[in-house]
Amino acid sequence: MTDLEPLSPEEGVTRFLRHREPSVRASTLQNSRTRLNHFLDWCEEVGIENLNDLSGRDLADFVAWRRGDIAPITLQKQLSTVRAALGFWADIEGVEDGLRERVHAPELPDGAESRDIHLSADRAESILDYLDRYQYASREHVIMALLWRTGMRRGALRALDVGDLHADDHAVELVHRPETDTALKNGTKGERWVYLGPEWFEVVDEYAATNRHDVVDDHGRRPLITSKYGRPTGDTIYKWVGKLTRPCEYGDCPHDRERATCDAVGSDGYPSRCPSSRSPHAVRRGHITAYLNREVSPETISERSDVSLDILYQHYDARTPREKMNVRIQNLP
Repeated sequence: MTDLEPLSPEEGVTRFLRHREPSVRASTLQNSRTRLNHFLDWCEEVGIENLNDLSGRDLADFVAWRRGDIAPITLQKQLSTVRAALGFWADIEGVEDGLRERVHAPELPDGAESRDIHLSADRAESILDYLDRYQYASREHVIMALLWRTGMRRGALRALDVGDLHADDHAVELVHRPETDTALKNGTKGERWVYLGPEWFEVVDEYAATNRHDVVDDHGRRPLITSKYGRPTGDTIYKWVGKLTRPCEYGDCPHDRERATCDAVGSDGYPSRCPSSRSPHAVRRGHITAYLNREVSPETISERSDVSLDILYQHYDARTPREKMNVRIQNLP
């Protein structure tokens, strides 16, 4: 067995990131740094000052420690980074050979991959509060309000026309119009009215009256959500939502990046390269999860969001076991 050279956790992480830097994108390197910071926190908590001392039992303890805070798929991603670091540390004689193979992640439950990434209720409310204060009745305000408050799909949002607003009912109507390029995912079965309430309908109505581009689409219809050219594509809406959900749009960056150099910001940036940006589907998943936590009946959510109960539970329910227990407690005698 090769004699090990002393290596502190901090120096080990620094060396690993320096080794990785030339061969990966900046966003990938930042993700690795974020994941390994949790490993450093654990080392400090349990008193590991020299990586030479790491054992398979220690790594099992780390997995158990981390498992209580994050979803299974997130844990698997974090452990893949730890494994890579352990392999590098073995190469530089900082840990014993073969230690990386002793990191065992729990098996994923069915559907965990699709449920993992969602917009949390706290973040959604922070975004809406910011928009209400600084960009009231803007296109961004309306997009976020409709996606979060209704849980509708990106295609349904794109399909809305100005004429689908019903002021007397404070509602929007979703209509399947495949002949003019706005089909709903479930066809006519997905047609429905969705209640917004007075407050959120007022936001949408104000936008339609003052901030909406006065344009028609290729079929002569008046889309509710517009670019200056007409009805936006689904990809365009995807990019708008990715930009809108970057934390730096309404607060501080949790990834310690500088806006001037971040590849997720600016006219040439890619919002999806921000680890915290979210897609329209992730907003929909967050909406459904939030309503489940508020004890809204699954049947009501199913009808409102046009999703079967089986699919809802399999792909959209991102609640933790503790959150599910808390909901059950409220319904016990």
